[in-house]
Amino acid sequence: MTTISEKVSEKLTRPVSKRVSQSVFDGSRLRVVLLVDVFDGAQQEFLEAYEQLCNQVAQVPGHVSDQLCQSIENPSQWLITSEWESAPPFLAWVNSEEHVEMVKPLHNCVRDTRSLRFQVVRETGGPAVDAVRVLQEEPRMGDGVIRHALTFTVRPGSEAQVAKILADYASPEAKVDDSTRLCRTSLFMHGNRVVRAIEVRGDLMVALRHVARQPEVRAVEEAINPYLEQDRDLDDQDSARVFFTRAALPAVHHVSGVEELAEGDRHALYYPARPGCGMRLAELLAQQDEAAAEDPASAVLHSTVFQRDDVVVRLVEQRPGTPVDAVPAHALTALLDGDAVRMKLLTDRRSPDA
Repeated sequence: MTTISEKVSEKLTRPVSKRVSQSVFDGSRLRVVLLVDVFDGAQQEFLEAYEQLCNQVAQVPGHVSDQLCQSIENPSQWLITSEWESAPPFLAWVNSEEHVEMVKPLHNCVRDTRSLRFQVVRETGGPAVDAVRVLQEEPRMGDGVIRHALTFTVRPGSEAQVAKILADYASPEAKVDDSTRLCRTSLFMHGNRVVRAIEVRGDLMVALRHVARQPEVRAVEEAINPYLEQDRDLDDQDSARVFFTRAALPAVHHVSGVEELAEGDRHALYYPARPGCGMRLAELLAQQDEAAAEDPASAVLHSTVFQRDDVVVRLVEQRPGTPVDAVPAHALTALLDGDAVRMKLLTDRRSPDA
C-alpha cells in the first residue's frame, strides 16, 4: 500500500531552499506533543478514552508510535507523544472528519489541551540502523512569526451581508501578554468561502483565545452566525470547538524571497483541489514558490501556502504594483477541480509595532 507521505514526496530528502522558514514537505520524522489537563476525578474516563483512541490511531497510515505520560508533580497533567513518518500523513489525519469523531470521547474529561508539532532534526540512541528514519536536513531560520488561517463557508446569497460585517469590525487589542502579540489579520472572500489569515508572535493558541474573548470579535462572530453553512453556538463549548477545528487551515509552507521589503501588496489565491489531491497540490505550489524566492527578478516577496483536505490557499506578498498571476503551472492543472482564482480582500490590519 502506498502511504500518504510517499504520495506527497517522490523524493523524501529533496533539498529545501534556505529561504524556507516553514515546510511540511521535506519528508522528515514528525514528533507530536499533546499536553492534557484532565478534570479532577476523570482519570479513569480519560484512560479509557485514550485506549480507544490509541487503538484507532495505530491503524492510521504514517503513524509510528505513541506514549502516554503522567506528571510526577500534578496527577491531572498528562502528556501524549506520537511519532509519524512525516508531517503530511499526520496533517491529513488530524484535519479529517475521522479525527473529529475520534477525539469526542475526550471532551468530557479534559479541561484543556495544547498540541505542539516538531520535525526531528537530531537524535541519539534508538535503532542502530533504520534507513527510513529521515531527519530534517538543517534547522530553518524563521522570523518569529506563526502563520495560521481559518476558513468557512456562508449560505449562498448572503455573501454581500457577510462581506460588509467582516470589513467593518473594530480591531481587537493587539497585545495579548508580555510574550504574545497579534501582528496582522487579513480577511478574504471568494464566492461563499471566507479565509481569515492570522500572523502572531508568541503563542498561537493563547492569541486565538485572546481574540475570541475580545468584545469586538465576539460581536462579529455573533453577527455572521445566521449566515454560516455550518451551524454553531459560541456559548456551547463543544459546538464552538468542533466549528473551529473544522475551520482550521494550517500553513504548510512559507518562503521569503531575495529582496527584503517591509511591505508589499497582499493577495490570496484559492486553488480548489480535486478530491484527495490537496496535499500534493500544496507541495507543488510550495516548490514553485521556492524557485521564485531564489530569483531576484521575481515579484514574489513572501508566500505562504495553507492547506486542509481539498482547500488550498496561497497568500502572496508581492512588490507593490506588480500583477498577480492566478494561472497555475501546467503541472498543477490535473490536480485542480476548477480554476484558480484571486480572492477579494475584505480587510488587512497590521499591528502598529508588529
